[in-house]
Amino acid sequence: MTTLNGPQTTGRQYRNLSEPQYASRTDINIAVRMRDGTTLLADVHRPDADGRFPALLAASPYPRQMQDLGAPAGFIEAGRTDFWVPRGYVHVIANLRGTCGSEGRFDFFDAQERRDVHDLVEWAAAQPWCDGNVGMIGISYFAMTQLEAAVERPPHLKAIFPLAVTSDLYEGANHHGLLSSSFITPFLAMMGLTSDRSDKLWRSKPVGLARRVLNSPAVHKKFETMNGEAAVTMLRQLLKLPHNPHPWDELWQEAAVKHPTRDAWWDERNLLPLLKEVDIPVYLGCDWQNVPLHLPSTFATWKGLSDNACVRMGMLGEYGLTWPWESMHTEALAWYDHWLKGRDTGITDGPPIRYFLPGADEWRTAHSWPPSQAPHRELALRADGVLDADEGQPGGREFMVLGAGLGRVKASSIDPPSMLAWTSAPLHRDVDIVGDIELRLVASATAIDTAWMATFQEVAPDGETTDVTSGWLRASLREVDEAASVPGAPVLPCRNPQAVPPGEDVEYRIPLVPNARRFSAGHRIRLTLTSDDQDPSTPAIMNFRHASVGTSSLNTVRSSSRLLLPVLE
Repeated sequence: MTTLNGPQTTGRQYRNLSEPQYASRTDINIAVRMRDGTTLLADVHRPDADGRFPALLAASPYPRQMQDLGAPAGFIEAGRTDFWVPRGYVHVIANLRGTCGSEGRFDFFDAQERRDVHDLVEWAAAQPWCDGNVGMIGISYFAMTQLEAAVERPPHLKAIFPLAVTSDLYEGANHHGLLSSSFITPFLAMMGLTSDRSDKLWRSKPVGLARRVLNSPAVHKKFETMNGEAAVTMLRQLLKLPHNPHPWDELWQEAAVKHPTRDAWWDERNLLPLLKEVDIPVYLGCDWQNVPLHLPSTFATWKGLSDNACVRMGMLGEYGLTWPWESMHTEALAWYDHWLKGRDTGITDGPPIRYFLPGADEWRTAHSWPPSQAPHRELALRADGVLDADEGQPGGREFMVLGAGLGRVKASSIDPPSMLAWTSAPLHRDVDIVGDIELRLVASATAIDTAWMATFQEVAPDGETTDVTSGWLRASLREVDEAASVPGAPVLPCRNPQAVPPGEDVEYRIPLVPNARRFSAGHRIRLTLTSDDQDPSTPAIMNFRHASVGTSSLNTVRSSSRLLLPVLE
């Protein structure tokens, strides 16, 4: 087996882990009948030995036949079969309905999908090669199906390990009312492109040759630093290839056009209210860089599981989750050896949260999220462009956004910029910022709607700038659920649009995605603000960009605006 890329643990040593001892055998295209008669297809990889073993189910709309390809592609996320099977686990990789030969129609994280994953779990438990203990494995959509199963409570599902999960599809596709267009559009196109392909392609000789090359040690090693931006770029290239528009284009219309605010369609695809029913052990985690997709939901899911007696969370540094996914396998082995095999591995010892602190480059622990020892400190967005505790002379700063199709008029030097930035003085000491971050923005717009896109950055003495996290809000969806909100973490229902009163100051509570970072002495803290990120020069973490609101507006930001930062004491 090729050496696995990425971190394998959250900095701890484990004990009594299963050792590789079995050869592997594979049964392909196994038909699994759902309760409504629909047949899904699965590949079963299992130890080539007598006896029964615990099963790890990986279910998604992505090609099951490609999960061992070894390519740095965003749909190869089921985990390394050649890691799990030799250690005494059955790795079941199944396709959801309407994808890669499974019958039915894919309907994107709906209630039917939840019932199907429940039935897949119970089918696996009943097979002669399974000892009745079932867990689940895989990141991203594979993680989403883990939570789908958990809320359905199949009797034989004993534990899950959903890294990089999205529990609420609305926040995966929209950022508080701003469509994540550079992700959702190529994502659905990629689904349409791959789902119609059969074994004639996926199990062909050319693909087999590519598999051998991609899994060779020298080539495989190059993929350990493939990032999200590279994945999105690859997805965009797929837009140029033809694919069956049904149901993929219809699903795009549902997400991007028909349901711009939260409604019943999105509510069916939101697991957060259902998490209180989950009582099996759950291991959450993500990498700090996954700001525009899975990171927000990781913390929302943690909160939703607050009544669960056994939840753990591991937060990873840069390149903690890359493709093909094979990081954190030792951590997952410790988890499943404990819950499925009854081994004392040490996985439940110590505080429930372990997180890597970039900048300090070390592992930390916490008993709660956000850490209780990180009170918020306020910095003013001063009229002179400085970020400081002292507001200084009250005033405001202007920037301009032009509606779609107008273009940028190259005017004189007094033409307002399209983005503003506020930068602190060099820090006198190291500052650890860990937890929930909020921008309390006081601003006016000349349009009845606009967008607010904030990016929080670290600036080194040589000027090198690192994007840390971001926050977004469509101005008309600014309503806050005050009863559910806390400092640093406002809850935005995104249900009741309210026109912006042109020319009047409005107060906005904009959550930035929680994060953790040490800002070193001598470095600066910077906040940027714009209303359109289609221009490549504007910050966009992982290169995820948004559909324009479409209005032209002159936006004015008041110095009474505040950035709330959780500073670890």
